[in-house]
Amino acid sequence: MSYRITDECEARDVWLFEKHQLTKLRMGMVGGGEGAFIGPVHRMAAELDGEIELVCGAFASDPERSMRSGRNIYGLPAQRCYPDYEEMFAVEANRPPRERMQFVVITTPNHVHYPVAKAALAAGFHVVCDKPVTHKLEEAEHLAELVRNSGLLFGLTYNYTGYPMVREARNLVHTGALGPVRRVVCEYLQGWLAGDVDNKQADWRTDPQRAGVAGCFGDIGSHGENLLEYVTDLRIVELCADLSSFVPGRMLDDDGNVLLRFDSGARGVLFASQVAVGEENGLKLRVYGERGGLEWSQTEPNSLITRWPDRPYEVRRTGGPGLSAAALIATRLPAGHPEGYLEAFATLYRNFAGALRETLNGADPGVLEFPTIDDGVRGMRFISAVVESSNQGGRWLPV
Repeated sequence: MSYRITDECEARDVWLFEKHQLTKLRMGMVGGGEGAFIGPVHRMAAELDGEIELVCGAFASDPERSMRSGRNIYGLPAQRCYPDYEEMFAVEANRPPRERMQFVVITTPNHVHYPVAKAALAAGFHVVCDKPVTHKLEEAEHLAELVRNSGLLFGLTYNYTGYPMVREARNLVHTGALGPVRRVVCEYLQGWLAGDVDNKQADWRTDPQRAGVAGCFGDIGSHGENLLEYVTDLRIVELCADLSSFVPGRMLDDDGNVLLRFDSGARGVLFASQVAVGEENGLKLRVYGERGGLEWSQTEPNSLITRWPDRPYEVRRTGGPGLSAAALIATRLPAGHPEGYLEAFATLYRNFAGALRETLNGADPGVLEFPTIDDGVRGMRFISAVVESSNQGGRWLPV
């Protein structure tokens, strides 16, 4: 991230001043066409802070649908709507420097992430990719090698790390306010796949050929793994998993429970479900240290609860007094004005944009304040270990 703030009271004002001095970065998109959920989310988030604009895309595997999506959904001129990503990369690479796209975002089903990312890096484009990073672990490990050799930036949209109160939680753990972490509990409950669902989103997420080896734990359990490791800075070293497929005929898991052991000796539990009837997007994280605990919920994202053994619990609020610089920089509005999913996504894009500007100027981007290819590889190792442990009857396995 390019902003190095020492006075937290000035953090937001400095960002607001600097962003108006910038020329917009040019983004291309692969995926996100008709019927897609996450493509328009990426577009809105990327453009929220005025630092990035979508200039081109290959939006679907069907050329006609791709062209139609680019014009009707994203309002792009026909000459910047491509029938496939190979043609987009070839044409964009030969455009004048002031016109060509500077990075691409990949918003396709999982099985397409790797070939698109590989082609983008080979064409010299920086990459942002939706999670999980690839379809298979071997692809993620090879992609990490390609990223390192390319010198290009690779961002991964584990978007929950962009919430102000998640960054406040991370700061509390890192500054030792809670003491050494003993226990971590993360849950992610949804109910939208409690029965047979006939739509594009359900179709590919329950298909091993497109989703990968895991269903629920590839889709949302991976978010839980990334969130708890991000906040605690601990690493899962062993796990014991029990996955289930409750809906008849479903080929991938739709529910699961995982016991965790961390490199520090801490213990944890991660459970996720997409058949928890009535649940919407119930991601919740609790961290307990020797001297205190914290709790954050995605459905009430502006509040962070902290608990202490010798005084009443506290509620920290987005934009409120006494927050860390990390939380303030991720906050856009005065206290009491709700910020949520899109803003968290946008924070990752803003951080990526800052690093990309430094890189384009020939400077060291410094500490990268967004998930990277390394987080993607860890996520795929976690998913693989969860599936293998469950297949072996809940055996403890290393990550």
